[in-house]
Amino acid sequence: MRIPLLSLLTFLPLTGALFLMLVKTTAERNAKAVALWVACLNALLAIALLIHFDTANADFQFVEKRMWIENMRCFYHLGVDGLSVYFVALAAFLTPICIRLSFDKITHRVREYMMAFLLLETFMIGVFCALDSILFYLFFEGVLIPMFLIIGLWGGANRIYACFKFFLYTFLGSVFMLIALMKLFDDTGTTCLIEMSAASIPFVTQKWLFWAFVAAFAVKIPMWPVHTWLPDAHVEAPTAGSVLLAGVLLKMGGYGLLRIVLPILPDAAHYFAPIMIGLSLIGIVYASLVALVQTDIKKLIAYSSVAHMGFVTLGIFTFTAQGISGSVMQMISHGIISAALFLCIGVIYDRYHTREIAHYSGLVGMMPRYAAVFFVLALGAIGVPGTSGFIGELLVLIAAFRTNISVAAIACLGMILSAAYMLWLYRRVFTGKLVRPLASGIVGTAAVLPYKLSTDLNGIEQSVFALLIAGMLLLGIYPTCVLTSINQATVKILNVKVGKK
Repeated sequence: MRIPLLSLLTFLPLTGALFLMLVKTTAERNAKAVALWVACLNALLAIALLIHFDTANADFQFVEKRMWIENMRCFYHLGVDGLSVYFVALAAFLTPICIRLSFDKITHRVREYMMAFLLLETFMIGVFCALDSILFYLFFEGVLIPMFLIIGLWGGANRIYACFKFFLYTFLGSVFMLIALMKLFDDTGTTCLIEMSAASIPFVTQKWLFWAFVAAFAVKIPMWPVHTWLPDAHVEAPTAGSVLLAGVLLKMGGYGLLRIVLPILPDAAHYFAPIMIGLSLIGIVYASLVALVQTDIKKLIAYSSVAHMGFVTLGIFTFTAQGISGSVMQMISHGIISAALFLCIGVIYDRYHTREIAHYSGLVGMMPRYAAVFFVLALGAIGVPGTSGFIGELLVLIAAFRTNISVAAIACLGMILSAAYMLWLYRRVFTGKLVRPLASGIVGTAAVLPYKLSTDLNGIEQSVFALLIAGMLLLGIYPTCVLTSINQATVKILNVKVGKK
């Protein structure tokens, strides 16, 4: 009997969360240990998934299909292909890192905090495994609940404003998606995403459905101009929340475009492609310019995420093999690099309790290992050859040049601005005269924080950054290890002909 690997990956974290909820007498230390062991076990299952995944097979693998709601022909239907398997692995690998690095940072409601992260992992993995539209919607919406709690209960001073803004933006967009899914069910008689992609949908209907889905996915990406919730959410979220928000949650929007919009609504997607490309270019340039004037390190990295995700939507709507494959590669790369950068911000915030760039200078003299790690990650964010960021952006730019030279030129401007704000940040924080970082918690003054005897990276932090940097360099030096299967999925998307429906 075949092991239901995807079900185990999806619901093992939920089982751990339920255990923590039912065993209310669990001590804080035990709650941390249970959550970490469950997350690590799930990471091992993800490794097994990658080992047994056939990169040469374009079909869905590890498929599980059982009748769920008979009257609607709705199935419990799971499966992964080259488009989704690496996002499943990304969620499974980042979660134990977030849990372990939260051990010394979370001091209240520890059990609830660990439950929220395990629940979030279940929903994240479920989104990338679901092949039924109703199941996809439940997982997609379910992500809101634990992330809302993570920001609202363990966030910063303005956490209530940030978590409600995050919830309202994403929930409102998802309402339009629910209406679109109901219309698709009414027209096709099925909730299966695969069967929907083979159905005949009138062009007029496709145009309305396209914007309904874009309303949900554009907020999640996030695209300009519905991106404003992201900087607030990142600034107020705890470090681990920012890691999963940037590393995995933002990828759900791009994944939704590739899994639902392009295969099911190809005519509308091609028709509105110029608008989507234009919004992508505005997002790339605008977010990069805004990042240049930020005074908060975390907000700067948040706006850089908006710019980098603009490359994702740009590549998707070029409708070329290089563009779509580059978009997926960019999402995977951004998931690794942005997660590591937010962990870097958490390192100095834990030591000096400020994220203001003006309060730092010359950290390379006091934290040389940390400075080296941040420099390598900054190169990855810029897209230097040899890093994963280079591969994704290169493929997207090749596709843009084949589509329109002006589009490619504007996208290149985004890359130049990316180098400008990342190198400016590094120069300001790490080079120059060594000064004591200042805490900005007192209104009208600044309290000097004393140096610690050892402020550089500890052993656990070094191990985590080594793993993330190794992943970034592996994908940059040997991208074929993931591009082979991504290309297989890309071919399936491009084979959906315009005018067929």
